[in-house]
Amino acid sequence: MHAPRAAAAGRTASPTTARLINDRLALQLLQSEGYLTAGQLKSLTGLSRPTVADLVERLQEAGLIAVVGESGAQRRGPNARLYGIVADRAHLVGLDLRTHSITVAVADLLGRVRTEHTVAIRPDSAPDTAVATALAAVDKALATAGAPAPHTIAVGAPGLVDPATGRLAGTDWTSSWHVGLVGALRARTGVAVLVENEVNLAAIAEQRDGAVRDRDTFVLLWLGHGTGAAVVLDGTLRRGASGGTGEIGFLPVPGTGALPSASGCDGGFHSLAGSAAICALAAEHGLSPEDAAGSADGANRPSSENAAGPDGANGPLSENAAVTDGANESSSGTEATDGPPAESLVRAAVAAGDAGAAFLDALAARIALGVAAVCAVLDPGCVVLGGEVGRGGGAELADRVTGHLARLSPLRTDVRAGAVGGRAVLLGAVLAARDAAQNDLFGAAGPEAAPRP
Repeated sequence: MHAPRAAAAGRTASPTTARLINDRLALQLLQSEGYLTAGQLKSLTGLSRPTVADLVERLQEAGLIAVVGESGAQRRGPNARLYGIVADRAHLVGLDLRTHSITVAVADLLGRVRTEHTVAIRPDSAPDTAVATALAAVDKALATAGAPAPHTIAVGAPGLVDPATGRLAGTDWTSSWHVGLVGALRARTGVAVLVENEVNLAAIAEQRDGAVRDRDTFVLLWLGHGTGAAVVLDGTLRRGASGGTGEIGFLPVPGTGALPSASGCDGGFHSLAGSAAICALAAEHGLSPEDAAGSADGANRPSSENAAGPDGANGPLSENAAVTDGANESSSGTEATDGPPAESLVRAAVAAGDAGAAFLDALAARIALGVAAVCAVLDPGCVVLGGEVGRGGGAELADRVTGHLARLSPLRTDVRAGAVGGRAVLLGAVLAARDAAQNDLFGAAGPEAAPRP
């Protein structure tokens, strides 16, 4: 988080630009380090005492920072004052849209989640009814968090997002109510509504707070109801000319007996590693849904493990990210998980030890085909197995994929299990909303751009 200081060193800037740079640097330090005195800001930034005094006054007047205490019980006076970011200066909304559910998170300006709320969308609901249900879920979450209105909304959804417009493209696998909800949010709130492919948001979460904090180049392979991938190269999320980067379900692979088409991914990698295909593979190895019943309860609860941010009270996703206020109760009183059946089968196979080994090895061989194709084109050096199935398989599945991949590809690739858990898309949405809100309130944007409105 100290990179901005090095980037700003040696610049010749106008007084206005210099103030913006200094203000943003101070705010980033307050976010990463926690509460600081003016003296500590001076030491960390290398700025002069008068310059720090000016920026502290300026940021207080803007309502971005406030005095939160003193640095020692026996100390008094201006030099002892501790400053912190006013987290309630803006509220953020992150949405994870599934075919039959919506999960809403409301967070503060630091990205700390205040509340979550999940609601089921009935399969037979008309689009207008589904949109109304989703809007009610957003309203309930905002009210629970005590947020009068959001500053920024970030939406994660399956399907293509047009890079030119930032809108969900009209594809056969995009739910019509998703498109309607995004339009209704824009019309009703009048705030920035950012839209991003769900797998891309999961990759943001894994890079910031998960399995690939140490990597700026990697691919996230999503294994859930279907398959997908997110590509991050040199720290930048790559979306492609039409937003279709990572549509790996359409990848032609051996073993499916057919080829995918422009209108459907049956016959592609989806037919090997999608949930239905995995369930069929499990049946071939004698695993049934009844065998997985013992794992289903744990698999279907949204995970809050690893939801906390890195060390420090001002991490992007603190302990407040835990699910609260009956967040997993749907409007109909039923559990709104919308998870793939394959997840519990994979979990059961991992728990079964030797009895599940043959199935896991066969599944890993299938996954390795897709990973090998990705590596041959991109050579990312690291692939993360995400989604519900990747999470369910954990290190056991990742290690088996590594073994099969080593026999298929000469390119050295680290295969890891995702670490963020079942809330990766939601947490990625919160992070994207936080970046956008801070870029607006803190000044000029840094090198990482948030999803487009």
